[in-house]
Amino acid sequence: MPRRTATMLASTLMLIALLCAGVFIKVPYAEMSPGPTVNTLGEHDGEPVLQITGHKTYATTGHLNMTTVRVTSADYRMNLVEAVYGWLAHDNKVVPHDTLYPDGKTEEQSTQENAEEFSQSQESAKVAALKELDIPVKSWVIVSTVLKDSPAEGRLHAGDVIKAVDGTAVKAPEDVSKLVTKHKPGDDVAFTILPAKEQAAAEKSKTYVPRTKKVTITTAKSDDTGAPRAIVGISAGTDHTFPFTVDIKLADVGGPSAGLMFALGIVDKLTPDDLTGGKFVAGTGTIDDDGKVGPIGGIEMKTVGAREKGAQYFLTPKDNCAAAAKDTPEGLTLVKVNTIDDALDALKDIRTGKTADLPKCTTKG
Repeated sequence: MPRRTATMLASTLMLIALLCAGVFIKVPYAEMSPGPTVNTLGEHDGEPVLQITGHKTYATTGHLNMTTVRVTSADYRMNLVEAVYGWLAHDNKVVPHDTLYPDGKTEEQSTQENAEEFSQSQESAKVAALKELDIPVKSWVIVSTVLKDSPAEGRLHAGDVIKAVDGTAVKAPEDVSKLVTKHKPGDDVAFTILPAKEQAAAEKSKTYVPRTKKVTITTAKSDDTGAPRAIVGISAGTDHTFPFTVDIKLADVGGPSAGLMFALGIVDKLTPDDLTGGKFVAGTGTIDDDGKVGPIGGIEMKTVGAREKGAQYFLTPKDNCAAAAKDTPEGLTLVKVNTIDDALDALKDIRTGKTADLPKCTTKG
């Protein structure tokens, strides 16, 4: 056999061997790629994404698309060949497995956490949208969760309304922890609550007078590092009563990053102004009850997915601008937003053709 032929054969066999080995070598990485994008003004799986009853709505045009990222599951283990391919692929991103699933988080735990965040983002989107339109929303502080084997277990329950702690009125979730941590571990703390059943009865019947209840709990010492801290073992949250029904119908999506686009979709449907002017606008960002827009993960994947579907403009959280601008898909304009008001101002510029006035993202932010 000629030397050249033998060398080529040996090289080919070596390459095949390396590829085979790469298939069986597992690496601690996960992959992110562009996921589905859905128009909040349109339909998904045959039904409107935003369904509003009890209030007048208006026709809308164009797109206000929320965007997603597709990730490999917690149980999936990439092989070396897949990791290398992912690193080389322009539209995918390979990251350490622990970045997406820290502390050994299982697929079930991750799914549950994403579902809870998605539900909370929907609530905040409704509140932010209605506040923007000066539509009153009733809000109160509640017991969000009770830790197992904590002092509060069996004494407080998820959904209980926290009216006061030690006689001091509670107006925000953070007030609860501040008042509890004024104590030393072992001290008693008094909660004035409206039990969840009483709250539900009051909402069902406007004539029912709910009865508050006083619950005294002995605090325990936190198990985190640092100085001893008094705890009772609950997390506080916020619940709301809306003057009409706003349902968001979108299954198989998790996480908090669609909040901004849901809020804008709600505003568009409740106002006669056509927010997009028929343009294709996509975006992302968390939103809180006051309309503040927060950063999200996987921004590069979301801009790619949006552009592939036809988006012309992408509403980008201020803190994601620098990363997004490093590799902006051709034909897509990244618009910097920090609040729902910023987003509404940008949409006005887009629909009126004043795109030179848009606050665009740059690699510096």
